[in-house]
Amino acid sequence: MSDWRDEKNQTARARLEKRLSEHFPVCVLSHALRQPLIPPTQRRAMESYWRHRPLLADRLARALAAKSGQPAGWQWRLGSSKEEGLPLSFRTPPSPYREPAFSRGPAHCCVCGQPVYRLGWHRDLWGDGKFNKNTTWHAACVVAWQFWTAPSDHLRMLKLRQNRKCATTGRRLLRTAEVDHRVPLFAVWFQHRSKPWPELLTFWGARNLQVINRAAHVEKCAKESAQRSERRRTTLSSNKGMMENSSS
Repeated sequence: MSDWRDEKNQTARARLEKRLSEHFPVCVLSHALRQPLIPPTQRRAMESYWRHRPLLADRLARALAAKSGQPAGWQWRLGSSKEEGLPLSFRTPPSPYREPAFSRGPAHCCVCGQPVYRLGWHRDLWGDGKFNKNTTWHAACVVAWQFWTAPSDHLRMLKLRQNRKCATTGRRLLRTAEVDHRVPLFAVWFQHRSKPWPELLTFWGARNLQVINRAAHVEKCAKESAQRSERRRTTLSSNKGMMENSSS
């Protein structure tokens, strides 16, 4: 097996270095050459670099979104069908540049709105001003989006970030520990949806994620469910009062 891997890596390295451009990011190349199986192309090396750095991708994607800003006239809304181009749930990160009305088209990232350059990079390292018109994603934003929409896939990394300690009890994390949003996403929808779009993304980022033991998670979810029920009762009572006042 070792001989097979050595031979495969020699072939992959030769192929990668043969097509390596002068301005290819040094950090990405260094990462690629350290992998158990060296990626044979620049694009696969780029994808591997960001896939191993979801926290960095998260920070970069939100920084690029802040640079783009919120499009004029955009509001966080939910749709009832995929054809509308709107998210169907408040659990999906708001993404104005994925909506047809605000899309900037090819060569612009549908997550952050910034231009996409060669190999899905977020900066013009080549200095020629050429956009990558074959894609609508930065390589980093792909990983950031996956991190935002499926944070449980990164459970091991998030555990290490917390030194394997439960974020609520301080006790050692068990195998059944789960990823949780500190500020629940339903609260983001009801209480914070008027915030500027780049600020909203923070609620899906690493700063709003924590790993807690299952028992603590069940208790937290029960409290949040009670809060939602109370909010519904308050809303119904308020609407009923308004109807009675209008009828009188």
